[in-house]
Amino acid sequence: MIVVRVVQRGDVDALMRLAQETGPGLTTFKPDRDALAARVERARRTMEDKAEPHEAGYFFVMEDTDTGDVAGVCGIETAVGLQQPFYNYRVSTVVHASQDLGIWTRMSALNISHDLTGYAEVCSLFLSPRYRTSGVGGLLSRSRFMFLAQFRERFPQRLCAELRGHFDAEGTSPFWRAVGSHFYQIDFNAADYLSSHGRKAFLAELMPRYPVYVELLPEEAQQCVGLTHSDTIPARRMLEAEGLRYENHVDIFDAGPVLECHIADLRTVRESVLVPAEIADAPAHAPQDGPKSMVSNTSLGDFRVGVVAGVPQEGVFRLSATEAAALDVKAGDLVRVLPQKHKQG
Repeated sequence: MIVVRVVQRGDVDALMRLAQETGPGLTTFKPDRDALAARVERARRTMEDKAEPHEAGYFFVMEDTDTGDVAGVCGIETAVGLQQPFYNYRVSTVVHASQDLGIWTRMSALNISHDLTGYAEVCSLFLSPRYRTSGVGGLLSRSRFMFLAQFRERFPQRLCAELRGHFDAEGTSPFWRAVGSHFYQIDFNAADYLSSHGRKAFLAELMPRYPVYVELLPEEAQQCVGLTHSDTIPARRMLEAEGLRYENHVDIFDAGPVLECHIADLRTVRESVLVPAEIADAPAHAPQDGPKSMVSNTSLGDFRVGVVAGVPQEGVFRLSATEAAALDVKAGDLVRVLPQKHKQG
């Protein structure tokens, strides 16, 4: 069974092997043993209530329980920007008008913003190409919302997600070429790496001091503002289905959109339910196209979530012995259940 669970200290070797599959571009999950071990330790300290507020964050791994193979990772930062600033551009509207000349213009301007300081952030999503089959990526991404729903008291009111912006056929960002490269004088990947690893002093020291008028940029850079990378469109659709929306904040490097919402408005938070588990033998011929649900246990230190056939019935959710073992659930334990929406043919 494929499950997503909170990271354990013994996962570092498996994470190293997985990180070697990422290739360039994913700066928050590199095959750096010391960095990975520190990320795991930070997550465990968070769950043990030993982490400072500015460093608190959770990290999850996707595991094939039949083989023990670690297939993916994802994370939640509890509150961004409390120690290192969390910069974005806010896209605002500027109107210029001359009554004498009868001229009226409307333009977009990018203003450096700290508006999202203190938000929780979903981040660090990576799934091995070996496991990119129907439904697996959705489980990995949505597992974080099951965790947010179960442990709502551990998070602030609002949530955000930074999405990768548009890159051209040569693999470069037209927005970075038009804006960032002139101020930072370093390669995009180098700037992104430094920023994602907490070395953000250069941002405040070198970033533009005044609004950037979008209409003054080259056409290809203008079109990048709020535009999602083609590879990230499925992730955006998934987040929007959960309730996150673009609210005119974009990344300062590639102008990719930032989605945000109140955590209380997330579909998983609103629609998931807690019911007791009942463990029974699996039916001999379970229907493949029947209803399914995301199901998690309620343990903080060993949180686990997977997709199981069925929906709550008669006030309980029925699991097979194999499913219960994979989710670390015993008969009578409460489980959180989110029935999946049935896709129309």
